[in-house]
This record gives sequence, structure tokens and C-alpha cells, in this order.
Amino acid sequence: MKQLNQEEAKRICERVIKFSKADECSVSIEGKREGNVRFARNGISTAGLNEDMELTVRVAFGKKAGIAQLNEFDDKSLEKAVRRAEELARLAPENPEFMPAVGKQDFRTTPTFVRATADIDPEYRAQVAAYSIEAAKKAGLVAAGFFNDGKRFEAIANSNGVFGFQELTDLAYTCTVRTEDGRGSGWVTRSAVDASRFDAREAVGVAIDKALRSVEAKALEPGRYTVILEPAATSEVLGNMFSAFDARDADEGRSFLTKKGGKNRLGDKLFDEQINVWADPWNPDVPVAPWDGQTMQARARTDIVKNGRIASLDYSRYWAHKQGKPATAGHGNMIMAGGTRSLDELVAGTKKGVVVTRTWYIRMVDPQSLLLTGLTRDGTFYVENGKIKYPIKNFRFNESPVSILNNVEELGRPVVIGGDEVPYQMVLPPMKVRDFNFTSLSDAV
Repeated sequence: MKQLNQEEAKRICERVIKFSKADECSVSIEGKREGNVRFARNGISTAGLNEDMELTVRVAFGKKAGIAQLNEFDDKSLEKAVRRAEELARLAPENPEFMPAVGKQDFRTTPTFVRATADIDPEYRAQVAAYSIEAAKKAGLVAAGFFNDGKRFEAIANSNGVFGFQELTDLAYTCTVRTEDGRGSGWVTRSAVDASRFDAREAVGVAIDKALRSVEAKALEPGRYTVILEPAATSEVLGNMFSAFDARDADEGRSFLTKKGGKNRLGDKLFDEQINVWADPWNPDVPVAPWDGQTMQARARTDIVKNGRIASLDYSRYWAHKQGKPATAGHGNMIMAGGTRSLDELVAGTKKGVVVTRTWYIRMVDPQSLLLTGLTRDGTFYVENGKIKYPIKNFRFNESPVSILNNVEELGRPVVIGGDEVPYQMVLPPMKVRDFNFTSLSDAV
């Protein structure tokens, strides 16, 4: 399927808006070409290429809105979709929280497109799988993993003069390597916009090393430990927190950012002073489109946590209007500051502790404190006098990211973390954290 360029996308958007008889009309077009290869038991199992393009039209009469979607782009189909959206809008009840379409926005292009990634072909994908499989076989191990890459475009427009067009590329790789008897397991993940920053051989080497070192795991008593958390171990945990900065939830008493008396905790110090988090659509490691696709608002660099204090909250257009605050666009990425030391250097500076490669099966226990429960997996190790002494059995933990970020002893060098398991593209550092709460043992590897 042919992907649209900027001129073609703009022409289609203008045609859709011209067809509309509603008070307002908004259009978005998304096109993608996604390739993938999956391997398991040291052999390629599936490979594929998916191409698709979809247009969404949203119209409104007063506070009554309707939406239609299609993947045909001739005039007859476009007009039919507009009429369908208008029909649905007339039938819909009024939305008491309806907000009119935004006015013209200033979109500054972000560095989301890299030609080397856009040019990934089946041979490249097969080579990624081959590197992984061959390395695992050489070590007497068994590998399973998934590599996918994408080239996309997004176009948005509305009847108030908004128009934006952006091309994007990305890739993601995960690999689990196990011993043949299943007693040792290692895992790795990588994500990038630029294919030149991805090295399959380096990545699978990490998983192989963990698999070999995790055999003969010993049981360690549950309790509170100093823990060195790899970025992949905190990505989903922190992602739960980053998704909970909604001002309305805080103001209405449903959030960890709620304060007594119907107030929120904006400006309060909740974390260690080392903690600084921000969103930046122009970050070269995790760039995102310069607009929020839901509202068509322009994104901006925004401090989220500054020296441990809550620096900003997320205001929807409706809640911002009601509270007399500026509305905020959805961020798209999260970047956390760190230090300069590697994971190995954090280990070397630890007298006694536990290294956690990965956490999974994370579930919410208490939304108002952000208490979570989950399990470690794929490489958990006991540290003594600056060295990994032996592998240990996995734990269940009960922890809140609020507590984790209050108990930070040291931050390491940040790395990119992305993929389907996290709500944002993120840059996170490894962390040394005291008093991490392991509640019970798990026999799974």
C-alpha cells in the first residue's frame, strides 16, 4: 500500500473538511508499514509485513459529536464517511464536557524519522534472528525472541486551520535465552528510532550472560533489601506512576497526588532530590510527534518532577477550562535524569544487595498510594562486597514507585526503554534503592 506524502495527505484532509456540513470537522490519517520476525527454540517461526492506512473523521453539531473511520480514499468513500459521522452526531446526546476543536497550532518538526530504519528489509530482520540463534546455539542455550520495525506517517487537520504531517520510524527487540534444562533464564530488550544504534549481537550477549549466570539459584529470605534495579525492571512500575499525573483525578480525590481539602500536590516534594523527570518531544533518543493526536494540541518540553517536587499536572481541555488553568497536551515520552555510572559500577559500589533484571505481572493494589505487586524474573542475583556472588530465586514484591523514588541511593547512566509493555517511550537510569520490599519467593525462572 502506497504511503502518503505531506502534499497528498493535506489534499485528502482538505477534501474531507470541504465535504462536511457540521459546525466543525477534524481529520486524522495514519499509515504504517510494519515488518517482523519471530524466533523460538533456536529457529525462525514466523515473519511478516503489514501495511495499512486509516482515516478518522470527527464532526460536531454544537455539543453532539460523531466519528467514522475508513481505509478507502476516493471522493465517494470520503464523502460517505463524513455523512455517516454527521448522522451519528445528530443522533448522539449532548456531551456536557464537550470542548470545541482547537485553533491553529504551531508544530515544530521532531526528529522521528531515520532513513536507515525505514529501509529495514526482510534480509535485515532475518540477520537479527540469525545472530540471536547462532549465539545461543554456540553457548549451548535456547533462544526465543521478537524483532519488529515500523515506518509510519501521521497527518492531522481541522476546520479551524490546523494541519500537521509527520513521518516516524522505530524498531524494538526482545529476546529470552534459557538453558536447555530450563533452570537458567536471561532476557534483554532494545528500542530505537535509529537502526544504527541497534546491535543484535550485543543485545543477545546480555541475555546469554544472564542465562548462564542464573543457573543453580539459591533461596534468599524475603524481606527488605538494597536493590539495584535495571531500567527494564522499573519501566512498567514507573510507567504506572507517570500515567497518574492527571489533575482532575487529583482534584477529585482519586489519586496519589490528592491533598486533603480538595487540593492537589502540585509543588510538593514527594521524592528524593535526585529525581528529575520531564517530557520532550524533540529528545533525540525518544522523539515523538509534535502534537497530541487526541486533542491536536502542540506538545512542549515540560518538567514533570523537578528536584523531587511535583512540577506539573496533566490538564485535559475540559478540566483546564473549568479550573481556569492552561490545557496540556499528552506527553508521548518520559525522560528521567541519571548519573554517569554503569550498572556494573553500581554493583561494584554495593556491600550487600540484589540485582533485578526484569519485573512482570504487575498489578495495582491501591491506586491512591500507587502500591503495586509483581514478580522478578529472568535473572535475579545476590551482591556481596561489590560482586555478584550467586543467582537467587525470584521474589514477589509489594512496592509503590513513590517509595522507590524516595529511597534512591544512586542513579546510573540512563538508557532508552520502549515497546508494548510500557505506556511511554522512556529514558530511564538503573537505580540503587534501599528497603525494597520482597514479600515472598517464586520458583519460576
